[in-house]
Amino acid sequence: MEKNININFPFRDSKKGYFVDLTTTDAKAIKADLIHLLLTNKGERLYLPEFGANLRKYLFNPYDEITKQDIRDEIDEAVKTYIPNLVVTKLEIDQSTRSEYGVVVRLDYVVTTDVYESADFVIINL
Repeated sequence: MEKNININFPFRDSKKGYFVDLTTTDAKAIKADLIHLLLTNKGERLYLPEFGANLRKYLFNPYDEITKQDIRDEIDEAVKTYIPNLVVTKLEIDQSTRSEYGVVVRLDYVVTTDVYESADFVIINL
């Protein structure tokens, strides 16, 4: 019997009759949780007003070291608060792929629990 853990990202209809597609492995669930956390602004989540990383507020800021450090700090704070078993191993804010509409953030991470360890990455366009 297949287990369902949480909502998959990106959101899409379920082929199994659920309202939305669900994750079925721990690695996919953690990655989906991380993407949800990073793409949510504080105040958007009902009953959890501090949930999120507020990354969209940096979209029109000058692209300098101060903004890059602020993005890193937002991500670190959000991950430590809401996914404490996830350790960010590398965080790149890529200037070469920056367009007039945003910037690309690549986050490499390792997840450790008592019996489970996984490494993966996410790329987010801001």
